Amino acid sequence: MDVLIVGAGAMGRWFADAIGASVAFADVDDDAARAAAERVDGRTVALDGTERFDAVCLAVPMSELGAAIEAQAPRAEEAILDVAGVMAPAIAAMEVHAPDVERVSLHPLFAPERAPGSIAVVADRPGPTTDRLLADLEAAGNEPFETTAADHDAAMESVQAAAHAAVLAFALAAEPVPREFETPVYERLRELVGTVTDGTPRVYADIQEEFDGARDVAATARRVADADRTAFGTLYREAGDRWLDPGDDDE
Repeated sequence: MDVLIVGAGAMGRWFADAIGASVAFADVDDDAARAAAERVDGRTVALDGTERFDAVCLAVPMSELGAAIEAQAPRAEEAILDVAGVMAPAIAAMEVHAPDVERVSLHPLFAPERAPGSIAVVADRPGPTTDRLLADLEAAGNEPFETTAADHDAAMESVQAAAHAAVLAFALAAEPVPREFETPVYERLRELVGTVTDGTPRVYADIQEEFDGARDVAATARRVADADRTAFGTLYREAGDRWLDPGDDDE
């Protein structure tokens, strides 16, 4: 199978490593494309080329996904996929620009350096080519699970946008203290700050732009800050009840 990967960043390189196929890279950065291709004994092709491939995978930023699908869809003979992380717009663009080929949107729920892991899968129009690629990802130790674009994108409002905003807000509001003063909660938050800020700002900005969540964090933080003792107690209990594991309920 010949696969074109559009985008030679970390996620495109991860996809190339995880599949058993002949790979070509195309990227706005020719040097990045060459370096990515060399890692997997692949090759590079022009971003605006017309050569066709069995499958085309878009590994581009969310903000560029629609335009990339429109430009690259004609190069897909059998299947088109993406690993951008937003699914409803991806599927909508694929349906318009690649109506006659297999269509799957993937979201690896981990940073490439922490692979393997869970992969959300929206199989809009699956078939033998996408099935083979998914089998390769699973053989590499990943755990694909099927979902819908709506459920995925709604979940990302909490899993990504709200979570990242809360961690960044803590990082900017709190002060670093000597380790001997740390509590277990503070220590865990400090570690999360390191995880979130050890990345690319553009990726996190794309998430905040694409998914709601940060405004809810800000509004709720204001509720906590303004609460009197009674209101604080109510919020405290509400928070615990909201995250109560049904298996922990003795009633």
